[in-house]
Amino acid sequence: MTSSISKNWPAPAKLNLFLHITGQRDNGYHDLQTLFQFIDYCDYLDFQTNLSGKITLHSELSKVVADKDNLILQAAKSLQNHAGITQGADIWLEKLLPMGGGLGGGSSDAATTLVALNKLWNIHYHNNVLAEIGLKLGADVPVFIHGLASFAEGLGEQLKPVSPAEKWYLVLVPDAHVSTQAIFQSPNLTRDTPKLSLAHLMNQDWSNDCEKLVVAHYPQVANALSWLVEYAPSRMTGTGACVFGEFEQEQQALAVLAKLPSNMTGFVAKGMNRSPLLARLTQA
Repeated sequence: MTSSISKNWPAPAKLNLFLHITGQRDNGYHDLQTLFQFIDYCDYLDFQTNLSGKITLHSELSKVVADKDNLILQAAKSLQNHAGITQGADIWLEKLLPMGGGLGGGSSDAATTLVALNKLWNIHYHNNVLAEIGLKLGADVPVFIHGLASFAEGLGEQLKPVSPAEKWYLVLVPDAHVSTQAIFQSPNLTRDTPKLSLAHLMNQDWSNDCEKLVVAHYPQVANALSWLVEYAPSRMTGTGACVFGEFEQEQQALAVLAKLPSNMTGFVAKGMNRSPLLARLTQA
């Protein structure tokens, strides 16, 4: 016996409006300060619960990511095990976010899976519990579960909701897959940016400590950034490869997108301090 399909659960991208690496722990993990904001550009997931207990993902992604490494399957099974339930689910993924781009697509997919199945399996966990489960899958998962633009500290798991301006962004997607692990292991990564108060950070020019290193090693990222910065304040998100320029009006961003060289790809999106996942949850 199966349920009807619950459709169009969004998994939005995020931008790191700034990213500072403030230190490295003895275990190799890095302390950081960053500002997460969502954009209205999303993957979409559909869910159909079943009584067999089996979890199946229907996606082209399965051709490039092994099931054991797939965060959607890991999230569903983690929730299933944590709650001790016998229900399963079929999951369909419409993948629109680029992989390895610094937009948090995999983490967002995992978060949407946890939020949706928590609802559809009638588990009723608080978001804090879902965030604990999600943190084991990735440091960015909790911010997608809570669904609010946030200032993050620690490893990225200490979250404080904030409300930066919801600007329009032109996001460029260089043809490069940047390894987050390689960036954080590099001896040339800036690791000593001073910790600053949130008030101070919100009133200074924003930057990304990973950008210089990535630009030096990935000419595609360097080219995209040097082109975009001619039109708007621009920087990289996360550990790359995507870069974004800020605009006050949608039309300004679309006008620059129209000038994009044929060897580059990009899209225009609106900054959102409240994730579209929260709106979908209330509809459910």
